[in-house]
Amino acid sequence: MESSKQNRCRSTVVETIEAPLPLVWSILRRFDKPQAYQRFVKSCTIRYEGDGEKGEGSVRDLTMVSGVPGDFSTERLDELDDESHVMVVSIIDGNHRLVNFRSKTTVVASPEDEAEKTVVVESYVVDVPEGNSEEDTILFVDTVIRYNLVSLATLTKKKMGQPKYD
Repeated sequence: MESSKQNRCRSTVVETIEAPLPLVWSILRRFDKPQAYQRFVKSCTIRYEGDGEKGEGSVRDLTMVSGVPGDFSTERLDELDDESHVMVVSIIDGNHRLVNFRSKTTVVASPEDEAEKTVVVESYVVDVPEGNSEEDTILFVDTVIRYNLVSLATLTKKKMGQPKYD
């Protein structure tokens, strides 16, 4: 499927999470466990282990929960930078409408309270599906990302109440 520039859209979602950056990043960076906070993901299987300790180039197969558009998605880890707290993921296959989807998630300490708040910024680009408008596509993808980030915030809050070894 060939796509031209005008058939693509992009957006950025920003969420402040009341948890320290190391905790937020420790959950977010787990390419093999997106279902920990992505509630639309039922299961994840690593199809291919990427190069090096970062796992860049790894490919995962996701099974989606029932009721969402599409049953499965195949994604590749394009970049994982533990120093800069950046993760880039591309969807490379699936039976859904997110064609040529690529997202970059950056995690930074909040300027207002570096020790206790973390800002997560997820930017993406995706093809606009035939029959959809750019606005509808952005609304859909932004909603899914926001839902995942709120779920991430809830998970970090739970983990903050647990002993460090959990």
